[in-house]
Amino acid sequence: MAEIKQRLLDQFAPVTPEEWRAKAEVDLKGADFDKKMVWRTNEGFNVQPLYRGVDIKDLKATDSLPGEFPYVRGTRADNNWRVRQNIFVETESQANDKARTLLTKGVTALGFKLRKDTDVDLRALLNGIDLSKVEINIKCCPKCALEVTKALVNLVVEAGAQDSFTGSIGFDPFKRMLKHGVPFPGDIAALAGDLIKAAQPVKGLKVLSVDSVVLNNAGAYIYQELGYALAWGNEWMAMLTEAGFSADEVAHRIKFNMGISTIYFMEIAKFRAARQLWAQIVKQYKPECDCACKMVVNAETTRFNMTVFDSYVNLLRSQTEAMSAALAGVDSIVVTPFDAIYNHPNDFSERIARNQQILLNEESHLDKVVDPAGGSYYVEMLTASLAEQGWKLFLDVEDKGGFQAALNNGDVTNAVNASATQRFDKVAKRKEQLLGTNQFPNFTEKAADKEPKPHACACGCAHEQGEVHLNSKRLASQFEEIRFATEHASHTPKAFMLTIGNLAMRLARAQFSCNFFACAGYELIDNNGFKTVEDGINAAMEKNADIVVLCSSDDEYAELIPQAVKLLDGRAELVLAGPETDEFKAMGITNFINVRTNVLATLKAFNAKLLK
Repeated sequence: MAEIKQRLLDQFAPVTPEEWRAKAEVDLKGADFDKKMVWRTNEGFNVQPLYRGVDIKDLKATDSLPGEFPYVRGTRADNNWRVRQNIFVETESQANDKARTLLTKGVTALGFKLRKDTDVDLRALLNGIDLSKVEINIKCCPKCALEVTKALVNLVVEAGAQDSFTGSIGFDPFKRMLKHGVPFPGDIAALAGDLIKAAQPVKGLKVLSVDSVVLNNAGAYIYQELGYALAWGNEWMAMLTEAGFSADEVAHRIKFNMGISTIYFMEIAKFRAARQLWAQIVKQYKPECDCACKMVVNAETTRFNMTVFDSYVNLLRSQTEAMSAALAGVDSIVVTPFDAIYNHPNDFSERIARNQQILLNEESHLDKVVDPAGGSYYVEMLTASLAEQGWKLFLDVEDKGGFQAALNNGDVTNAVNASATQRFDKVAKRKEQLLGTNQFPNFTEKAADKEPKPHACACGCAHEQGEVHLNSKRLASQFEEIRFATEHASHTPKAFMLTIGNLAMRLARAQFSCNFFACAGYELIDNNGFKTVEDGINAAMEKNADIVVLCSSDDEYAELIPQAVKLLDGRAELVLAGPETDEFKAMGITNFINVRTNVLATLKAFNAKLLK
């Protein structure tokens, strides 16, 4: 029987991009297409509402396969990433017990963060762990990296695992300049060269770190993390090839530790673009094998968007972040526990974080599909656009002398801090939403003893702090400061909704206003509606309200405002839920809240007036 193929779309005439846009403009009824339908990203390019096959026809990488140069589709023919969990080493026995337990619970990669590097006994720390199967990553002070590397190599060789071992030593002297604003006190090139020599017996040991996760956690935009990570990696390549090492020797020792932010598809595109661009960079050094061009990436969910209040929402953020990294084909993933910003690691939150990855594997089967985004018009265009912006930044850094020069000049730090400032401003105005913090907060939640803790250096050392260093605040921190102040005050302000008039408008504005003042942790008193303004004011005074929010329609405000101003007579702050107009100001209104209001600044002002 002849094969029958149904071509369901053959009965429809092809639609050109111009025809589609013309129809969309008709449906928009005069609204500007570019303003309504085109997304201008923080990365400096536009995202169209629709992409077609013609848009990606000139992208060369779409013809490659996973495991093929330039590795945009992945560096291997499978998607079996490693589930990694980090352990803070207080004592060798404690860390070893925990590590061996984790290996029975789905973890396949361990990250040890050493606090007392010179005293750590690696033999005791790694006792009973199969070094041929378990990835071992050790984070330590740069000054101790050589000693730790030699000790680890000896153990691996002794175990006969030098050909099968995978792991890394976190040698990241450049990070000191970023986090603390002071340069590393030593010859970086000489120490890095000694590390490469020390690691030579173990081919799978990476000893040169690119820790762009620190940029991600400071609020960098995605293209910035991408561009600076490439420049960071190229600094290692240039520095050590000039010192006499071959391109293959250097490239095989570099490991990228990158962050994952919440913009789902953009993060998928970031990792795909990173592999492609890194392969092209290394290729310029003429390695003997294209395998040297493969980027090895550990991805870590960000801390920048994590919150103290409504902290279980952090699980939703980290789940989508981990999923984007998994679909992008990274080599290993660390899911930051949902309570990491205010709590020390505990069994519950670490188990949940670990199981988030296991769920992606065992229930969603993401490990069974390689580069599922490949061929997607949208993701391929995001990948190409993000690669273009990241490459521009990379070239700019190189033109100015390279990554180390950019660090010393403060260029990297200042650029990332400027981005963080822009993001703080957007969060303050709700142009960037942070669920549970500046939008839809839990009205009655109390922080109690959940005080945010600083993200300290893994080694526990005290570092001199320079004038120019990376932002260390999270997006939610300023809102949390307001809410902490409210919670610790002797009197919690009460915000009373004086709802009157048009039913739909008063309900919508009361809901908006409750959401607004809940961001500061105020006590909220909503109402079904009052027949007169006088009834509403009297009810507010009976409740000892500190704030009375007039909620009605714009058309009715002209009549209602004079009554409210007169009857309230300064006994509480009168707030209008609506537009800030000269007409309403002339009637005596000084406080307005609406979608254009700077929520943070407004709540700070109210706290200054009302907290006791």
